[in-house]
Amino acid sequence: MKIFCSRANPTTGSVEWVEEDEHYDYHQEIARSSYADMLHDKDRNVKYYQGIRAAVSRVKDRGQKALVLDIGTGTGLLSMMAVRAGADFCYAIEVFKPMADAAVKIVEENGFSDKIKVINKHSTEVTVGPEGDMPCRANILVTELFDTELIGEGALPSYEHAHRHLVEENCEAVPHRATIYAQLVESRRMWSWNKLFPIRVQTSLGEQVIIPPVDLERCPGAPSVCDIQLNQVSPAEFTVLSDVLPIFSVDFSKQVSSSAACHSRQFEPLASGRAQVVLSWWDIEMDPEGKIKCTMAPFWAHSDPEEMQWRDHWMQCVYFLPQEEPVVQGSALCLVAHHDDYCIWYSLQRTSPENERVLEMRPVCDCQAHLLWNRPRFGEINDQDRTDRYVQALRTVLKPDSVCLCVSDGSLMSMLAHHLGAEQVFTIESSAASHKLMRKIFKVNHLEDKINIIEKRPELLTNEDLQGRKISLLLGEPFFTTSLLPWHNLYFWYVRTAVDQHLGPGAVVMPQAASLHAVVVEFRDLWRIRSPCGDCEGFDVHIMDDMIKRALDFRESREAEPHPLWEYPCRSLSEPWQILAFDFQQLVPLQPLHAEGTVELRRPGHSHATVLWMKYHLTSECMLSTGLLEPVDPEGACCWNPHCKQAVYFFSPAPDPRVPLGGPQTVSYVVEFHPDTGDIAMEFRLEDTN
Repeated sequence: MKIFCSRANPTTGSVEWVEEDEHYDYHQEIARSSYADMLHDKDRNVKYYQGIRAAVSRVKDRGQKALVLDIGTGTGLLSMMAVRAGADFCYAIEVFKPMADAAVKIVEENGFSDKIKVINKHSTEVTVGPEGDMPCRANILVTELFDTELIGEGALPSYEHAHRHLVEENCEAVPHRATIYAQLVESRRMWSWNKLFPIRVQTSLGEQVIIPPVDLERCPGAPSVCDIQLNQVSPAEFTVLSDVLPIFSVDFSKQVSSSAACHSRQFEPLASGRAQVVLSWWDIEMDPEGKIKCTMAPFWAHSDPEEMQWRDHWMQCVYFLPQEEPVVQGSALCLVAHHDDYCIWYSLQRTSPENERVLEMRPVCDCQAHLLWNRPRFGEINDQDRTDRYVQALRTVLKPDSVCLCVSDGSLMSMLAHHLGAEQVFTIESSAASHKLMRKIFKVNHLEDKINIIEKRPELLTNEDLQGRKISLLLGEPFFTTSLLPWHNLYFWYVRTAVDQHLGPGAVVMPQAASLHAVVVEFRDLWRIRSPCGDCEGFDVHIMDDMIKRALDFRESREAEPHPLWEYPCRSLSEPWQILAFDFQQLVPLQPLHAEGTVELRRPGHSHATVLWMKYHLTSECMLSTGLLEPVDPEGACCWNPHCKQAVYFFSPAPDPRVPLGGPQTVSYVVEFHPDTGDIAMEFRLEDTN
């Protein structure tokens, strides 16, 4: 049996449906899960164990049996903790069948089958009664239903249902309480992920400024939270405007409501400035006294920064206010958090809402830009240094009689070409959303009659679309919204091939070439997402390790996955090297491009992965890297492009930095570009030289 899955096709620049093995979704779910990351979260595990012990003791002290309901049991770890803590019986709920099957095996392996019943259902489908899944209600509720936003995985509806149907009134709950915190800041960098800034272009006629449309400036932005490793944002990149404010708390031992609500906190700004961004995180208290606490606070708000636990399954949140607003130091304001059953958003008000049940509408993009550009893309477009690099390159290839064709999704390259003196400019916008957005941007900049937008796929381009002109300069950033891995933007090469008949004699293509580069790295923390756990707080979870490995071996272990490495510090163990080169002056070749070799590791360390990225050679003198921005320093420190995701090929199994280093190593590789699919097959193998 086959299933259909969507996948970006680098040869067409579109998302297509392809047939996959019937087990593909299962393997994807396991391989891309955060189970390994959670099991390596020592702080989380210890705090849950302490909280469960305390809850079981409180129930036992009242002379009652300890009956535990564990919603979202995963590996069954928390249920096993409960039994070892003295619980009489546990009902472990897990909706994902492969995970539920694994939990049954893990529970059995650890000798708890007589005390733990794994129920493969959604908690809202669990029944209570003589013929039900549970004979009676539980008096201890244990859950781990949280995401970075706390409520984004449906925690509130699940708790609401559990209290109504599955647990006793005023039951013990682990965690007992959660509190969401927020801090108001001004940050040009983070604000650049949400709004289009004026872009300056130096021309022979003076400075030209590309301005955003009014509706883009007024748009509240994308409705989804921006979750990042906030500890990797330097405090120098934002100005704190408020203290850390406790916004609202949820007591999980009592009836929980999933109804929409808002919560306001009055504060006096610590400094004058422009309120733009709300930084947010949460903590959970495992016990009623609040002595056992697990916090997601970034280092500047953490009670003990030296003991911070790195984790990727829970990070921190960046929310954008609908509009930036001036604030004056000492002049009281209200920060208002709104939420429905799954999402949180913020607004700033001069007075506290009279009724905290009155809710502002969830922000929704109405300008098209936030539908077309994700947050890194906003940051990329707003990067003035990057724009200046393109201007510098364009000056060397543009002529007064240049006829330009721009091919990239929602790109401002056509405007740069016009301002720098091109005679005629065409731009292809294949999607209706990008066509509509670019038309608005051209109009507000009085260029609607200067730049011709062609709304069709490049391979369908006709002489009539180009008004009978031949193209003398083909431009691309290149950027395409369907690209997931760095080399997917090689779609530009396929476009260049498709429009070859429309290029005039001696036509220039910019970028003129691209190259694929790599470096072997040791991660400070990211290795945890791929490292086997084996033993977790005294429980054997190797069955979960084996399950993840099988899922990875299905396909993922032979593929790279995208990660924004500015959030994940690493050091290079090898020197960066070029693997493949792609000549855009020529058509896409019919035969594969192949490279293989061996790389010697220059620095001692644990080899966790090979990182890959693209360099675009705009001209022979001007290059743009989507990966390393600076040469690696003598210690191996890496500076990564903050607007791009790099491709990470993990070695399997991931070396554990807690294990002493072995002898010298090399990395052998085989990499092949397949022109028929536009994708790159690769294998990197770590080898001892002894």
